[in-house]
Amino acid sequence: MATKFSKETYLYWYELMQLIRQFELMAEEKYKMEGKIRGFFHAYVGQEAIAAGCMTATRAEDLFITAYRDHGLALAKGISADSCMAELYGKATGCAKGKGGSMHFFGKKENFYGGHGIVGAQIGTGTGLAFAEKYRGTDNVVLCYFGDGAARQGILHESFNLAMLWKLPVIYICENNNYAMGTSVERTSNVTDIYKLADAYEMPADMFDGMSAETVHEGISRAVKRAREGGGPTLIEIKTYRYKGHSISDPQKYRTKEEVEEYRSKDPIAQVMHTILENKFATEEDLKVIDERIDAVVNNSVKFAEESPWPDDSEVLKDIYVDQNYPFIVD
Repeated sequence: MATKFSKETYLYWYELMQLIRQFELMAEEKYKMEGKIRGFFHAYVGQEAIAAGCMTATRAEDLFITAYRDHGLALAKGISADSCMAELYGKATGCAKGKGGSMHFFGKKENFYGGHGIVGAQIGTGTGLAFAEKYRGTDNVVLCYFGDGAARQGILHESFNLAMLWKLPVIYICENNNYAMGTSVERTSNVTDIYKLADAYEMPADMFDGMSAETVHEGISRAVKRAREGGGPTLIEIKTYRYKGHSISDPQKYRTKEEVEEYRSKDPIAQVMHTILENKFATEEDLKVIDERIDAVVNNSVKFAEESPWPDDSEVLKDIYVDQNYPFIVD
């Protein structure tokens, strides 16, 4: 069957989504079965097509910022599996020096600005990042991700107002996986189509399927083009689904097994694999080689994390408080 995208794009999507999926499953095992990872842990399993489609629709210079379900996007932006796993373990070699943990991944050189544990906090910060890019005169775009629960926070409305007023290059992406912790979208607001919140600010908006890397790429590309050309922000609602609970400890009593299986039948990795095989972009053996390569990367990340040192006690307050001698006022 004919495709809009190249063989290289599909193979890239497949490998990236497999990396995210296998990393998350391995981390879950280390959390639940071995107790090597502690604290909160929010898996991205099921939502991988969003990361894949957004990566091919943007440039390396574009900035990503998200909430606490951040492992998948961090890996997509190029933070190494070693650094990510070490952070989950709380080790000094982690992407936040072992002090951020699961919810606070960070990679300055990769233009990944978190990882934020406070619900909705990244919406304001992402708007600020976009202001900075416009102030500097770049044509970089900020992709600001949040969940359907965070869409009910007041900071969203304040940010939307300023972003439209100043035509900031920010794309607000609501990863709507149907549940804010265990509360369905229908129980939180009369407005269940979250993209319609943009209407109050005359902001362009879109909604599309997040289980398809192709659809995500096309939708994000439209918004990126508008932002680069000075057209300002866009609100995008991406319909997606998390196969795991809100966090790993979530018993998921608020949804049925049938509902989960319905979404699993539309698995984004399986869709890309089917397209690859149908178009003879690769054989099953070729994909097996990719899978083995991903397994090696993930297994090595565990070895790296377990062999890495713990942060020194002297690191406790570093990067937390500003030194009192810092020159706040510059003549």
